[in-house]
Amino acid sequence: MESRNHHADRVVEVAQSGTAAARSRLAASWRRSMVKHGLDPTQDHYRHRLGDTQLKLRKEALEPFLRIAAPQLDRLYSLLGMNGCGVVLTDAEGVILEQRYSEGDAAIFETWGLWEGADWSEAREGTNGIGTCLAEGRRLIVHRDEHFHPRNIAMSCIDAPIYGADGQLLAALDVSSARADQTEAINKLIAATVAQTVRQIEAEHFRASFPESRIVVVESGDADAAALLAVDGDDIVVGATREARRRFDLGNGPLVKARPARDLLESGDGPSGFERAERAAVKRALARAGGNVSQAARALGIGRATLYRRMKRLGLLDSGAESGETGDDLSQG
Repeated sequence: MESRNHHADRVVEVAQSGTAAARSRLAASWRRSMVKHGLDPTQDHYRHRLGDTQLKLRKEALEPFLRIAAPQLDRLYSLLGMNGCGVVLTDAEGVILEQRYSEGDAAIFETWGLWEGADWSEAREGTNGIGTCLAEGRRLIVHRDEHFHPRNIAMSCIDAPIYGADGQLLAALDVSSARADQTEAINKLIAATVAQTVRQIEAEHFRASFPESRIVVVESGDADAAALLAVDGDDIVVGATREARRRFDLGNGPLVKARPARDLLESGDGPSGFERAERAAVKRALARAGGNVSQAARALGIGRATLYRRMKRLGLLDSGAESGETGDDLSQG
């Protein structure tokens, strides 16, 4: 590992190069840390940590979410904690709200500033797993001397953003390692576990946010992202995770674009929305009536002959089955 002074000089050199920033996301983050946030890697600024009252208020604001996330943090820590890793959950501004460390590693993580109340936004700490993950809204690994500040180059940090039920950035999940021998290959394995944990947290938080809705899981190109729709009793989409919004172009605002779920989930040449709705209504009535057409017609408020005609038009009658040519109970024969 390079010396702290050499690392600081390298960061300054790269950050001052506009061409390097254009070619590399890491260089762009280093430049952002210097130019936008006014940080200097050659100066060891103090770490910012919230007081107990401020920390308590932030936790209370996210209490339902933290309650849902806690079992997943425990599970992730049970998998990684004995290997020198710590598990951290922050809010959307990079302030640590929850932590899981082994007794033997806690002191070193506290020395590094990875402790409840600490602000790990990119604006405070420059390029780092938590802050840069939140700044760029993506999963990433910041391995040792990829950090902006020399004081952070002993760490490997694996992070993923967590999006709320409204599709907005809500938190970040971080796994940081205190092991000097941690390799980039191991980091990638941990990153896959972190991504799956985030997916589970997002899914459980979304379900809890729409307790009265039907939750539909949709196909997505990203296996590590929760793609869920919340659908009300009228088949209208009332909520969608960030991945589902992207999948169906439902907008990025706090409120999802109201769309019939069937329109999103069915595609290709087929019956119109009204025809699908009518077909579904007729099939439900028949099912409730046990196949008895007269009883289903009464439930729908129409005549028996009218129902037969609609069933024929909708393709719900067998060939040759006409009014007067078939028994009243379609469940027979």
